Amino acid sequence: MNETHHYDWDALARSLRAHGLIDQPQVSVSRLAGGQSNPTFLVASDERRYVLRTRPPGRVHANAHAIDREYRVMQALRDSGVPVPAVYLYSEDRSVTGSPFYVMAYLEGRVLLDQSLPGMPPAQRSAIYAEMNRVLAALHRVDFRQAGLADYSRTGNYLERQIAGWSRQCRELPVAECQAMQSLMNWLPKNIPATEGTCIVHGDFRLDNVVFHPSEPRIIGVLDWELSALGDPLVDFAYHCLSWHIPPSLWRGIAGLDLDGLGIPAEASYMQWYCVATDRQGIGHWDFYLAYNLFRLAAILFGIAQRARQGNAAAADAVETGQKARPMAELAWHYAMRHEAARRVQG
Repeated sequence: MNETHHYDWDALARSLRAHGLIDQPQVSVSRLAGGQSNPTFLVASDERRYVLRTRPPGRVHANAHAIDREYRVMQALRDSGVPVPAVYLYSEDRSVTGSPFYVMAYLEGRVLLDQSLPGMPPAQRSAIYAEMNRVLAALHRVDFRQAGLADYSRTGNYLERQIAGWSRQCRELPVAECQAMQSLMNWLPKNIPATEGTCIVHGDFRLDNVVFHPSEPRIIGVLDWELSALGDPLVDFAYHCLSWHIPPSLWRGIAGLDLDGLGIPAEASYMQWYCVATDRQGIGHWDFYLAYNLFRLAAILFGIAQRARQGNAAAADAVETGQKARPMAELAWHYAMRHEAARRVQG
């Protein structure tokens, strides 16, 4: 386990035992797949299994890897209609992993990576997509004040703040040679649509950030809340819908596939499901929302590429993942220009 040599698992065992989470003085630890941003581990002792999430080692961006926020939002949603893992412990004891960490329940289920859902019958694919739609709509209906999250983040001017924040982060990364990113950082702030309300937004709601029941098309846990905030639900929903616009050759998208043959809903149908579930008449400015979310995804990918160069990336495939940043930015610029063209036609 050379990748975890700098962690003190004996100290972790003592902490877990002190909190009544394990009975024995030792644990076995193995790295879990995924976790591009925050290292994630399976911790086992006898029959008990937990998941540990920690900030990556080394120098990281001041506002990134906010695992304390992940812990808080999952704790707040535990009694809501949004399925989240139980969380048991948050600690800033750096003697254990060198950075803050939290411990949550290990969920026995399926994490599905390929959004075309290979090997499934069409009816099951449709049910999987319907369930993701249902859960995201349920999250957007949660009263964040009643959930104790009124101060979870700033409210108002959500897109303006997000664009400014990601742009600042990009300027600290080697993106100067990417003309699409430079153009987006200039174009996006000048074209922000009016907000569509405020709710809890997940920020990274996609197929491989949820755990499905082992055999049923039912989500038993939504994971990776690092980018959650109080923001515009349509921005969150549009991010989730990027799958329909990203080809499989670029990443895990479904653009260009035979969706009807696969049993996967068309984006227009998926949008209508969400509108019905959230009592919304329709969604405007769609191409802008897509452009912004692809820009943000490109910024995240540039960040992963930078961590890969520094040697403190959380995932083994960070170099390959980071190489997708430029084409993602160019796709974002395509939708920005499509938004511009539609606006000129409308007068």
